[in-house]
Amino acid sequence: MKGLYAIVDTQLLARRGTDPVEYARALLEARPAALQVRAKDLPAREILCMLRALGPMCRQAGVPLVANDRADLAALAGCQAVHIGQDDLPYELVHRIAPQLAVGVSTHSPEQLERALEHRPRYVAYGPVFETATKANPDPVVGVDGLERAAARARAHGTPLVAIGGITLERIPSIAAHADAFAVIADLYPEGATLEDVSRRARAFQVALGVIPRRGAA
Repeated sequence: MKGLYAIVDTQLLARRGTDPVEYARALLEARPAALQVRAKDLPAREILCMLRALGPMCRQAGVPLVANDRADLAALAGCQAVHIGQDDLPYELVHRIAPQLAVGVSTHSPEQLERALEHRPRYVAYGPVFETATKANPDPVVGVDGLERAAARARAHGTPLVAIGGITLERIPSIAAHADAFAVIADLYPEGATLEDVSRRARAFQVALGVIPRRGAA
């Protein structure tokens, strides 16, 4: 896992009047490391329908589709992975009920990170690295130094690390060496942006992270 970890946040898209499937299509043009659906505001049936609509698109693009929180819906929709937080079903139970799913785990402290790494998940997320406005009650900021220490622990375990929280294109140069992938919500869709802008911005993240070459590069 390397590069942009793109998140389709249905609450943000609802405020902009943007269709999640079309938004995901715009992101997939950049071939991100993963595409996560974060739909905390929707009923299960709508989430399942969305995941099933996105599945073929992600498979065609070669991008893993990740469901946030809901291992049951991830399994029903044929997702590649589920992402769980500290307050969701524990890793052991998720693995038991849906062993076919890869599991990513959010962590926010060195203690949580160590516990997660013991399970050898598909990846661990760590943060928030910076202040974030996409969570009502965010965890304390870990900072760049905290991210660097977490990355060293994750690499020692052979587990990819995803940086989360306040990630912007402008901040990538200061943190690119300290994670394998970078989860982004708001900075992919600045106020007033079009879906064409979203595609260009997603590609700019991939370029900045060295996943795809700059246009005109030899």
